[in-house]
Amino acid sequence: MSKKRIIVPLAPGFEEIEAVTIVDVLRRAGLEVVLAALDPGPVRGAHGLTMLPDAVIDDLDPEGWAMVVLPGGLPGAEHLTNDQHVQTMLRRVLDGGGKVAAICAAPMAFGPSGLAADRATTCYPGFEKRFVQKEHLDCRVVVDGPVITSRGPGTALEFALTLVEELEGAEAAAKLQTGMLVARAEEARRIS
Repeated sequence: MSKKRIIVPLAPGFEEIEAVTIVDVLRRAGLEVVLAALDPGPVRGAHGLTMLPDAVIDDLDPEGWAMVVLPGGLPGAEHLTNDQHVQTMLRRVLDGGGKVAAICAAPMAFGPSGLAADRATTCYPGFEKRFVQKEHLDCRVVVDGPVITSRGPGTALEFALTLVEELEGAEAAAKLQTGMLVARAEEARRIS
């Protein structure tokens, strides 16, 4: 497998299941994943789990990333929405031909830059009102071009496997799914 680079920004109040699942599955796929905190030091999640990031986001060059993946949780998703470094990273990666992904409440971070304005998305119920998107779908995972979104903690594994499929292909995702004994509940809804 290739060594595509993925950045996962981590803000205080992140949803632990989502963050850990995303990082774990992408690394199992052989991808280079950088867990980037908004500020130096460990980051405490919404339910008390503390994670040690690999880097601080403002120390990272916004060029050369294949994907930015935002875990949800509150107030983590609000911090991601309001952080200028995250907003710059999202826009630069998308403009450079990469992909952006968010789960749970985190798709609202696409709002300030209008990244989902012409895309169908999904998110945690009720958060669809907090950002502009072309269409909200009540699906577990939605892929609309370079924008991938998912509903919440219970969809984290499907979401992470979909990210692997988007970056490495269906065969790589299927191999992980089989090796991890994962029964996927539903295929991602693909728009374009």
